[in-house]
Amino acid sequence: MLVSFDDFTNIDLRVGTILEVNDFPAAQKPAYQLLIDFGPIIGIKKSSAQLTTSYTKSSLLGRQIIANINFKPKQIANFISECLVLAVVNDSGVLLLQPEKTTPNGAVIQ
Repeated sequence: MLVSFDDFTNIDLRVGTILEVNDFPAAQKPAYQLLIDFGPIIGIKKSSAQLTTSYTKSSLLGRQIIANINFKPKQIANFISECLVLAVVNDSGVLLLQPEKTTPNGAVIQ
């Protein structure tokens, strides 16, 4: 399916820093619960992410990521995921998309 440029501009992709990582035993598929800082304007959002096979909790703390922050909130078990963390999934596992250099939280991806 092709999308227009206008469709793409409706997606709000931002840089955030992972502040907290918790196990999520209630999830059907192995996942972590993340608390992500998107800066002073957007604030902190929660996300569930299936990263357990590629990342430890400690390796995620402080890591900058890219996420869709205007993703419709989704209930996953007893948790509301407020944003969608972006990653590449391949035979090697899950690889988070992240800025090449440290970037201010909330920076817009264009």
